[in-house]
Amino acid sequence: MSRLFEPWSLNNLRMPNRIVIAPMSQYSAEEGSATDWHMIHLGHLALSGAGLMILEVTAVSQRGRISAQDLGLYSDENEAALARVLGAVRAHSPIALAIQLSHAGRKGSSRAPWNGGVQVRAHETTGWRTEAPSAIPHAEGDDLPMALDSEGLRRVRDEFVEATRRAARLGFDGIEVHGAHGYLLHQFLSPIANKREDAYGGSVENRMRFPLEVFDAVRGAFPAEKPVWMRISATDWVPGGWDIDGTIALSHALKSRGCAAIHVTTGGVSPAQAIKPGPGYQVPYAQKVRSEVGLPTIAVGMITEPEQAEAIIAKGEADAVSLARAMLYDPRWPWHAAAKLGAHVHAPKQYWRSQPREHENLFRMK
Repeated sequence: MSRLFEPWSLNNLRMPNRIVIAPMSQYSAEEGSATDWHMIHLGHLALSGAGLMILEVTAVSQRGRISAQDLGLYSDENEAALARVLGAVRAHSPIALAIQLSHAGRKGSSRAPWNGGVQVRAHETTGWRTEAPSAIPHAEGDDLPMALDSEGLRRVRDEFVEATRRAARLGFDGIEVHGAHGYLLHQFLSPIANKREDAYGGSVENRMRFPLEVFDAVRGAFPAEKPVWMRISATDWVPGGWDIDGTIALSHALKSRGCAAIHVTTGGVSPAQAIKPGPGYQVPYAQKVRSEVGLPTIAVGMITEPEQAEAIIAKGEADAVSLARAMLYDPRWPWHAAAKLGAHVHAPKQYWRSQPREHENLFRMK
């Protein structure tokens, strides 16, 4: 039996397989609200047969957006627009749905990738002054962000809580707190971005303090039976930056707070990063967290082939695999993986007649 297609659980959330659709920013919202693009995009991926789909990075405030076109969950309008999309998805797919809540910090006020991805300056029409642990810009030439004071820290925590309550009302099955890819919580963790001299800077314990406070606030505002977990960059790929030892320490602290899993990625906090990509290049970090902390891990990063994903699970390197670009390129990746691995996958009845003759038992027809 395929290990990739074995059921698994996070708290009371049971999933039919270990394939996760990673959160992927679409830069297609209007004032933070989901649009028809999200209806098409999420509806399409929801029919893939994956066990879990994590919605794209979702800002907890206007200032917390990466771009002016980011999805948000900070207003009644945002909540209503997302409810419309989720209603359609749930009507036609049993896929578990989670949302990734985030604040971009100093990486906010940026253009969409297809428009260069560079910062929109605060004086420009669609730009704003960003905020961060310290008044240090992400890239040379960027505006200086505002260093968050104690009142600002309270406000950001409250914004995460309010977005969490909206996510609970929307019926999400889980929440992923974004502590990776150089956004605000990762900025607090990394000595590259955090030069504070108060209780939130300096030692590893101090730099972990605010991300843990945010996690506690989100966990406390979400139904206790539903899982909350965090995405972490295991290394900055920069000497003197955040590293795997810090990741292990943070993961232990998260475990003690009821964190359901760690979604392990890398990089994003500095343009100086020297990443060495290759197939499954981030998987060893997930394996180390899993073995040393004892929490379920989700591995991501150039996982493209069914046999590769199967081996990751079979060897105990991670509990689930997360696919992003590979899923965009092949939205039926789980179908094709099930066919290769001799497993079964859910498919909507409207598509049953597409089942190949040589794989007549591929689809779970119910």
